Amino acid sequence: MDSSLITLLLFNNTIQPELMRSVHVYRECDGGEKEVEREFVFSENGSYVEMKATPILRLLKSFVCEEIFEGYKNGVWLCVFAFHAYNVPQFSHIPTFLLVTRNPKLQAIPNLLNDLHMIYKLEPKKEQKSTPESSASEELKGNNNDFQPPKKVLPVLNQDLNCLPYEEDEAELLDDETDFGSSAGFLGKKKRAASDHVAKITLSDLAKYFDMPIAEASNNLNVGLTVLKRKCREFGIPRWPHRKIKSLDSLIHDLQEEAKHQEMEDKDAAMAVIRRQKMLESEKENIEKRPFMDIQIETKRFRQDIFKRRHRARVIEKQNLQLQAPKPSN
Repeated sequence: MDSSLITLLLFNNTIQPELMRSVHVYRECDGGEKEVEREFVFSENGSYVEMKATPILRLLKSFVCEEIFEGYKNGVWLCVFAFHAYNVPQFSHIPTFLLVTRNPKLQAIPNLLNDLHMIYKLEPKKEQKSTPESSASEELKGNNNDFQPPKKVLPVLNQDLNCLPYEEDEAELLDDETDFGSSAGFLGKKKRAASDHVAKITLSDLAKYFDMPIAEASNNLNVGLTVLKRKCREFGIPRWPHRKIKSLDSLIHDLQEEAKHQEMEDKDAAMAVIRRQKMLESEKENIEKRPFMDIQIETKRFRQDIFKRRHRARVIEKQNLQLQAPKPSN
């Protein structure tokens, strides 16, 4: 092989969703790197087509391949998939529309499909390690025909329920007959959801419950946490977006209160607050439509600024209370 793929970035045009751009970075035999930018039309009704592409993204000064991950946005181009061979993890998930088993139209664009095939081969495979306990049990089994294998112990998962794990396959942790949901510190057994019911769950069904924790959403959808997490993976959702949406809702509410306060004192300031409020509302709608998106850097800075102002206000209030408190008499 003359070169090897080290980076693949795929971008979606937010104004014309059928347009896709990809940036491929290859390591040459002489140690140098070669960057190629391609453009495609992902037609909903027709076949996929590769177009003659003029470099756009790679010519931007702020465009550094190694620093770009899913959710990055530059103008109208939103990064929907990022692979970096030298990063760990190399990628969090492969969207469904990039799987040839789910999307046969990819066969019409071999330049992209060939690089995707290279990435598929890098998916982590589980190693079966022999433990001292398993070796001992095999020895006992060989010496005793009445040997009974130990009962399977279900581990209690100590993890954030809003995060979708990728390190272990939940199917190996749970029985084939039951599903488990955590509730108030204990594990409760419930019936597994019917497969036809799970198959009918769409992305729009999930979007109705993005504003609530994942455990509550699974109850409303009548499926277990494991099934819901698996369903999220199918739709390319690496993390349940409840916290992002809750954070944006809180900022929007703060701006609404600020706008009411400024309206009486400074109308120009009130209009600026309203403009920022509309930007946050638009960002919230985008995350609800594309839940893999991250909160924009500008919004994170604004949120951090609010946290700092609140902290300073609490410190000043505490100091004033201390000054007003009567001093103890000697």
